[in-house]
Amino acid sequence: MEPSADRPGPPPGSVAAVLPAAGSGQRFGAARNKLFAELAGIPLWMHATRRLAARPEVGRIVLVTSESDREVFENEFRDECRQLGLEVVLGGQERTDSVRAGLDALAGDPAVRLVAIHDAARPLIEPQDLFSVFTAAHATGAAILATPVVGTVKRDLGGRENCNTVDRSDLWIALTPQVFRIDWLQQAYQRFRGRPATDDAQLLERAGYPVTLVPGRADNLKITLPEDLAIAEAFLARTTQHAPN
Repeated sequence: MEPSADRPGPPPGSVAAVLPAAGSGQRFGAARNKLFAELAGIPLWMHATRRLAARPEVGRIVLVTSESDREVFENEFRDECRQLGLEVVLGGQERTDSVRAGLDALAGDPAVRLVAIHDAARPLIEPQDLFSVFTAAHATGAAILATPVVGTVKRDLGGRENCNTVDRSDLWIALTPQVFRIDWLQQAYQRFRGRPATDDAQLLERAGYPVTLVPGRADNLKITLPEDLAIAEAFLARTTQHAPN
């Protein structure tokens, strides 16, 4: 689906994607960054980057990584980065440090109106979801992909020996991309004082900006553990099998 008169999307090239990738990924248990693990013979980071680069709204893609991994991108994947127009910059200890580094790389570019923060370890983001969240952010200034909580949720009332059931009717699981007006996100980071935040939308909320929930596909999973790769392989095979010829 493409923009229409009643649902205009952002202008071509006006969205910049920032992919924080400076984490160690210790839970994955690999000797090097999990982003270099292969899904269907292609590194995880490349799946996400290719899907973003294919969208006409996306004009720049900034991948924020550690010093050691930056050398891998600039050497082992130099040609792929050039083909994708990928900008690799150095991040920091925390995810917020890396997002801030990505924002710094975009500072002063008048073409950038929206910034899409996307986990580089989410390789299965679909074009329709990108279109939907870009269009919503263009209209409202801040939008995130999310999926409703479908399982029964319990609250631990102490020591796991007592619990109660939480109403899930208005609960959602946040996904990425999370897309914001660049000036709003910059202001949110200027007000950030190190207080923990689980995602960038929380920083926007603290700064007083409303954030729109956009229903997204539940198979837009984040690769955290090795077994997640097998699940992603199954999703990818199913998608490929049902893709139009």
